[in-house]
Amino acid sequence: MTSTPETKPVDAAPAAGPAPADPRRWLVLTVASAAQFLAILDLFAVTVAFPALEKSFPQASLASMSWVLNGYTIVLAALLIPAGRLADETSRKGSFLIGMVLFGLSSVGCAVAPGLTVLIIARVVQAVAAAVLVPTSLGLALPAFPEHERSTAIGIWTAVAAVAAGSGPVLGGLLVELSWRWIFLINIPVCAVAVLAGARLLPQVPRKASQGLDLLGSALILLASGALTMAFVEAPDWGYASPGTLGCFVAAVVLILACLRHIRRASDPIISPTLFAIRLFRVGTVGIFLYYLAFASMLFEAALFLTGQWQYSVLRAGLGIAPTPVTVMILSALSGRIIRRIGARASAVSGGVVFAVGCAWWFAAAGPAPHYAAAYLPGAILVGAGNALIQPALFGAAGGLPAEQLSVGSGTLMMSRQIGSALGVALLTAILGSSEHPTMGAFRHGWIYMIVTALLAALAGLRYRADSPAEA
Repeated sequence: MTSTPETKPVDAAPAAGPAPADPRRWLVLTVASAAQFLAILDLFAVTVAFPALEKSFPQASLASMSWVLNGYTIVLAALLIPAGRLADETSRKGSFLIGMVLFGLSSVGCAVAPGLTVLIIARVVQAVAAAVLVPTSLGLALPAFPEHERSTAIGIWTAVAAVAAGSGPVLGGLLVELSWRWIFLINIPVCAVAVLAGARLLPQVPRKASQGLDLLGSALILLASGALTMAFVEAPDWGYASPGTLGCFVAAVVLILACLRHIRRASDPIISPTLFAIRLFRVGTVGIFLYYLAFASMLFEAALFLTGQWQYSVLRAGLGIAPTPVTVMILSALSGRIIRRIGARASAVSGGVVFAVGCAWWFAAAGPAPHYAAAYLPGAILVGAGNALIQPALFGAAGGLPAEQLSVGSGTLMMSRQIGSALGVALLTAILGSSEHPTMGAFRHGWIYMIVTALLAALAGLRYRADSPAEA
């Protein structure tokens, strides 16, 4: 007769979603996670395709080819919040399906591109589609789950992103053996299945009542985030003190200030000030930014270290990195149970600390001679475990948002992730230096940087309130 006290909290407090016990909720999460996987996979898989692109487009400069990656990164970061707001204002399900169709069509454009210009244009369109898909997917998935299952759902959703990021170089390396065009062709059947399944399974979420789209606020956020991301992405090539980099930073600061002024004065701004009045959301936004300074640079340095210092092939390096996403995938299935047992605050703090310990292992054990099992593998498992602990807790900030602002709030968290990633890689590039083959000392400096930023993310996790929704 002990089941009654356990079920009372769920019955007494109405869940945010319209169907707390929807039997299709795990299928909904699967479809939503497919969008997250595609968007992140295509960001990281392309990084290993540059040698193949050079052969296909021998007349193109490396600076021009970098826009195959940079155009995607910048546009994705710039559009996440406007796309999330648009989904909240119109239809999350409709936005998701349109985004998935557009992602599939742009993938076809990338795969058949006859020249570099067409490929870059198709990649920008693909980024637009990804910006629609990523915040909308979480906005569709979370309402289908009751409160006590949301931390598990968020854990799986964030694990998909980590697995996509970690497996991107592996899958990209395998596909490039056939042709770089296969990196985009494999998206097409996934998009087709997701559209068919999404049309049948995804719920219709009530729209947010508003006075209309905030076009000025959307434009300011788009331009500010685009300028900021461009500065971080291009600084290693342009130079950190170059007119282009400094101009982007100045433009970003001016636009951010104008956006903050607009948000305070507008009657229905693109981002409601009430979102940042929620402590958990503020903590999640800052923590995600700090964590991705470490996570993105970790993946970047791992690939450089294995290929440059230990002379691994691209494919072998990808397989060497694989224990990290595998660990994330295994442990994230337990994230809900872990958060319910120890709380989101403890999960976030311990995740940042464990991640830092993994980087410290590499700092202490890795050397010029390749000793994978003893020197690299333990660190790879530790950073994977840290990821599985910290990400569900930080992204759990979305669970405390008003239901009608879930997509725009998710978009804000995702933009924090994208800008943190871009800045993290830019800072790591500066730490490693301009040499094509960084020294062992430079790699150790990189690991120190990751230790510091991971510990800063852990400190942000301390700001979680004990009574936050993520710990419910």
